[in-house]
Amino acid sequence: MASREESGNGGGGGATPAADYRSSDSRSSSRRSTRFKEDNEYVEITLDVKGDDTVAIQSIRNGADMPEVALLARGLAQQPPPSAAPGPGGLSSRLKAVRTELRRIASWKFPSGVLSGGGDAPGNGNDRRPRLDRSMTGAARALRGLQFLNSSAVTNGWPEVEKRFERLAVDGFLLRSRFGQCIGMVGSEEFAVQIFDSLARRRGITAQLLTKDQLREFWEQLSDPGFDAKLQTFFDMVDKNADGQITEEELKEVLTLTASANKLSKILERVDEYTALIMEELDPDQLGYIDISNLESLLLLPPSQAPSKLVTHSSNISQLISQKLVPTHDRNPLRRGLRRLSYFMEDNWKRVWVMALWLAINAGLFTWKFMAYKRHPTFDVMGYCVCVAKGGAETTKFNMALILLPVCRNTITWLRSRTKLGAVIPFNDNINFHKVVAGGVVVGVALHGVTHLTCDFPRLLHASDAAYEPMKKYFGQTRIPDYWWFVRGVEGITGVIMVVLMAIAYTLAHPWFRRSKLSDSNPLKRLSGFNMFWYSHHLFVIVYIAFVVHGVCLYINRTWWKQTTWMYLAIPILLYAGERIFRALRSHGFTTVRIEKVAIYPGNVIAIHMTKPHGFKYKSGQYIYVNCGEVSPFEWHPFTITSAPDDSYLSMHIRPPMNGQSGLLRADCMSMEHHSRFPKLLIDGPYGAPAQDYWKYDVLLLIGLGIGATPLISIVKDVLNHIYDDPESAASPHTTNGGGAAAAARRAFMTKRVYFYWCTREEGSFEWFRGVMNEVADRDAGRELIELHNHCTSVYEEGDARSALVTMLQALHHAKNGVDVVSGTRVRTHFARPSWRDVFKRVAVNHQGQRVGVFFCGDQALTPELRRLAQDFSHKTTTKFVFHKENF
Repeated sequence: MASREESGNGGGGGATPAADYRSSDSRSSSRRSTRFKEDNEYVEITLDVKGDDTVAIQSIRNGADMPEVALLARGLAQQPPPSAAPGPGGLSSRLKAVRTELRRIASWKFPSGVLSGGGDAPGNGNDRRPRLDRSMTGAARALRGLQFLNSSAVTNGWPEVEKRFERLAVDGFLLRSRFGQCIGMVGSEEFAVQIFDSLARRRGITAQLLTKDQLREFWEQLSDPGFDAKLQTFFDMVDKNADGQITEEELKEVLTLTASANKLSKILERVDEYTALIMEELDPDQLGYIDISNLESLLLLPPSQAPSKLVTHSSNISQLISQKLVPTHDRNPLRRGLRRLSYFMEDNWKRVWVMALWLAINAGLFTWKFMAYKRHPTFDVMGYCVCVAKGGAETTKFNMALILLPVCRNTITWLRSRTKLGAVIPFNDNINFHKVVAGGVVVGVALHGVTHLTCDFPRLLHASDAAYEPMKKYFGQTRIPDYWWFVRGVEGITGVIMVVLMAIAYTLAHPWFRRSKLSDSNPLKRLSGFNMFWYSHHLFVIVYIAFVVHGVCLYINRTWWKQTTWMYLAIPILLYAGERIFRALRSHGFTTVRIEKVAIYPGNVIAIHMTKPHGFKYKSGQYIYVNCGEVSPFEWHPFTITSAPDDSYLSMHIRPPMNGQSGLLRADCMSMEHHSRFPKLLIDGPYGAPAQDYWKYDVLLLIGLGIGATPLISIVKDVLNHIYDDPESAASPHTTNGGGAAAAARRAFMTKRVYFYWCTREEGSFEWFRGVMNEVADRDAGRELIELHNHCTSVYEEGDARSALVTMLQALHHAKNGVDVVSGTRVRTHFARPSWRDVFKRVAVNHQGQRVGVFFCGDQALTPELRRLAQDFSHKTTTKFVFHKENF
């Protein structure tokens, strides 16, 4: 129904709806008449606004032929609500809807001057009904809190529901238990049943099933976009006995149902307390019940009391609207491809030049060896086969030497922390590069071994005596008797040993084995797991020994200076061996730590606080290897440091596998039960990680999923310490006060703003870092330099009716006690995952022309989306986003 008010005469039935203002007494009352047009029919509604601020409905009539119906406000206010909700249809149905709405309007107490245009005279002091803000802003916010159906269900509309009805119905009737599945409310069947009961109760339906027509009537009420329809539906769901009043028991029952649907056990544990809190707020007169106006007042809270929303600063709104932040699709495939290539090169130029250099070196070595053997006497007998075999061998030597460098953790950490090579070398990709080089080893071994065994060795066996004559000085005076002569020799045995051991190590390094992804019925399951991967990788000690022997005992080159295998391997092996010795001495001699405190949190997470060794320095985001000798003297496991560098202790948070406890947790239980002490730990580190370079960015966007928040929480604490404990550093990145290293550190620390987003499925997870959250909220109060955004993904998104009561409770509890009911911290918890595009958009607009470091740690599935958003906004805005993925 469309409506419009215009100044003019009230009579007539012209083409435009009109409203006339009949003034019976300008000082005491005013009468307002509005006509609504629907398919060339008019409805004239006349309101009589009294001087005492009451409203009377003078008349409602059809402009064409409907007789006038006099409706007095006082009488309407005393009438009970209709037994059936207005449904869609013709003009009569819409008139019912208008009357229902106006009955409620007529019972309101308007502030003086709202309709009559009067001054600021106070209203009747005896009226205790809240004066509601029915502005568009308030109503829009409330509507977002009462969505019974998600956007996709509403978009698909009734035809999709009808299809599901045909599939789920039994003999033309839909069972009550299948109502939620039919309307698209999957996963909340119990909540959907409560909605079913409220809608059926409203219509006097007592059967536990619906016809298609009844289902459509239910659907149209649930999908009605009007605020009042949604409010009434929600109120009816809570009002079990349909008496127009919500008692404490009814509220408790629905709050329990809502908490269960959202997997909020903390609310269930304190449901009596929270019910009393809501009743205290909405029933200040202690009448023992809540009516619909009380519920409406909570939904229409002013912005200062409503749940906080992420808003963009007003000065940037026009910029936000004008920028084309959504990538546009270019129909020209050539331009589209060139643009993608330019974006790729811009974001990956470090990787590209390193890979290009590696490929060029391999190609150069292969070509050099290939051409050398093309001029060798053996070429006349073995042909190009020997050239390919020797070319593959040369690249294998190079790659077997190079593959050790990316796993020299101390060397990599020193280079990335103490030199400027990080500006051109992607040290964060060291493990990925290790895997790439391993692939190069496979290719080289295949070229060398396959061409030897299938090509040049058979050609040598079948060569004529004349052709074999030049080969005697390489293979002996006597002709080679058979094919197995090559395999039985030192070269053959060492070659077979290398291939077999490398095959084992490569296989167990595959994610299926390393991460135990094999099914329990698979007989190879016992060979899976990290320990099998780790121990099998140490078979490469034997591989390298065999590789050196294989390179010395050559058929063709017997002179030492032509046997280059040991030359390739000497420096990398010495460097790697030195690293292992240094790590062993450091971990066993200097960095034994004592456990001071252990806390076991919900979600199977254990927090360990340890003594900090003297002189142990690290950066936020780095990690350490930990060994517990009481469990195994050989197992070392990496864990991110969650304490800040300035803390007097070391801490780490561990999530053991769900099918068993970690070694540290087992040791803790063992020690507490039998020895009444904690075990001693050995630590090795710290080692570099992508997150350690956070201080080089003006703004930080930290995103952690679940336990992936561990490297980021240390960054938050460190930034907090820098900003508030070192005001000079926080004031400007170019501060020059002070001298020496301190002044240099102040100049280097650039971070001035942090956005931290933590998404977790379990509400208990927020206890892991509750102390840090509260500390940040206390120290950052009023300045908002560090924004913390907790998201509980088990709760339905904000705006869903299934979380509406939790949102109300959250607002009331936080306003009264300053503590969030979901997280138990001073930081408000949001529901469901955020819109990552909106997050990036807000940061981009608020920090134009600045560099934003995006650090993500969590599920790999989110990595492509975040990386793409960082690229999109870097290219579409003046803000430069640099994405980093933590190896987790």
